[in-house]
Amino acid sequence: MDIKIYYTPTCPYCIQAKKYFDKKKIAYTDFNVVADKEKAQEMIDLSGQMGVPVIKIDNKIIIGFDQEEIDKALK
Repeated sequence: MDIKIYYTPTCPYCIQAKKYFDKKKIAYTDFNVVADKEKAQEMIDLSGQMGVPVIKIDNKIIIGFDQEEIDKALK
């Protein structure tokens, strides 16, 4: 399973999302879209928006910290 989190360091929902994956001991790759403009553009291309977090679980895109959608995608 390939999980990517596009985030900003000051976003409380981004922090919640990362903590949720850490608590479940699920590995992910995170990208700070403030520091990495290429990843910011990749996030916009994937989601069609600039809001964070954008979570990509395999080919599913989840916008925001939507625990129910995350759990569905993890099954």
